[in-house]
Amino acid sequence: MVVPSLSSSMSKPELRSAMRIARKSYASSLSPTERTKLQDSLASLLRPLVERAGAVGGYHAIGNEIDVAPVLALAEHHGLPAFDEGLAIFQFRRGPASVRGPHGIPQPNAESPILDCGLVLVPLLAIDPKGHRLGQGGGHFDRALPALREAGATLIGVGWEMQRLDFDLPHEPWDVALDGFASPAGMEMFR
Repeated sequence: MVVPSLSSSMSKPELRSAMRIARKSYASSLSPTERTKLQDSLASLLRPLVERAGAVGGYHAIGNEIDVAPVLALAEHHGLPAFDEGLAIFQFRRGPASVRGPHGIPQPNAESPILDCGLVLVPLLAIDPKGHRLGQGGGHFDRALPALREAGATLIGVGWEMQRLDFDLPHEPWDVALDGFASPAGMEMFR
């Protein structure tokens, strides 16, 4: 697999495509043992934030995303995004991912309690030095982030080390910059 070169002159769709290829190439290079070890390292790194947060919002990893299940296992309470029927913005619900959501991703059922999360782990394709993230393109987290920020949640992007770019990503004035980025290699706070 040829991984394309990345540059600050690329559009969001070009960056999204290139980062999907780069992330897939990176994750595919890891043995199952290496991948588990890196995900456990991420959990150890985030333990202090998790312990202070009370409730932690995460996500159900798909494809080549880093799995945050080991991080969520450290939390007193944790939730996963759940899309209630008719709502465009998800809520974090406590409980196992026991049903398929409207986007095909496992989520807690509608009877599971809603959680107010002090810490939210945000999936991404890439993040820049100012905390701007490039997501998958569906806008699910983008729509949820303003209310989470308003509620006082600490927003930490999570991913593999190679997802941290050294140039600014294109972003819109309404995009919510994240508070930090954590990978198995370390954590960086932007604000």
